[in-house]
Amino acid sequence: MYLTLLNGTGYVFDVDDYMELRMKYRIMGALVGTANSKGWSSSEAALPLELTKCETQLLIDEGLAILVSKTASLTKSPSLDILQNNQQELTSRLEAQADVLKAEKMRETERHVDKILSGKRNKLVKQGKADEAAALTSENVIQEVANNFEFDLQNALVELPCPHMTNHDGRLWTDPICDRNSLKYRVFRDLWGRGKFVTCGDAFGADFLIYPGDPLLYHASHIVIIQSTPAIRPLELIAKVRLSVTVNKSCVFAYEETDGNIIVYQTVAWCNPSK
Repeated sequence: MYLTLLNGTGYVFDVDDYMELRMKYRIMGALVGTANSKGWSSSEAALPLELTKCETQLLIDEGLAILVSKTASLTKSPSLDILQNNQQELTSRLEAQADVLKAEKMRETERHVDKILSGKRNKLVKQGKADEAAALTSENVIQEVANNFEFDLQNALVELPCPHMTNHDGRLWTDPICDRNSLKYRVFRDLWGRGKFVTCGDAFGADFLIYPGDPLLYHASHIVIIQSTPAIRPLELIAKVRLSVTVNKSCVFAYEETDGNIIVYQTVAWCNPSK
């Protein structure tokens, strides 16, 4: 599987790769594409899929994906032949979309031609054109719709808003995306290795969120907060645990033992003695 390097992390543009990452490898990422003409909406987002730095590095380290950079190819000015070929492909796609839209328009017209014909005849009669109204037929209505059809380019679907369509290549990227020795990456990899669904926890003031299953089907069960040391100030402890209670999740602190590289997880629960 190939990941495209953009903005310092990996992106996925293929829907089959996206489904494989989600269903087989429990890698969620975040859909950041625009799904409609009104603009981007988190509830209607589409491909590409943006992976976190930890997710990208994990896929590379596990041998599940290869990261490539297409910067050199996509920033190079295309030749005249490539521009002409891309323009021909674009024109062909637009013509195909226009044909489909026109065919659908004609089917709708034929389905409601009696109502349309009646409305046009009534309009002509009100204008004092009774003879024209009597002479108007269904075929005239259908032919008029066909002759007046125009394809608005605002309704067109363009695959890539750039001159490069399919003729581009990538260069293998071997530099690390994030520090493999950092505690955050090691915690992410450890939790993922335990079979957990792990996503970014920024929205909840945490480092990670843990889900019991696919986030489309389950709410997060734990928030994970990474500590550089086992010690934590009382007020900070209270604030984090209270936050987890508010969002109905368990609070997990992850830190490293001082005498080794062993990651320790400490779950803290809020206790109300009055209940």
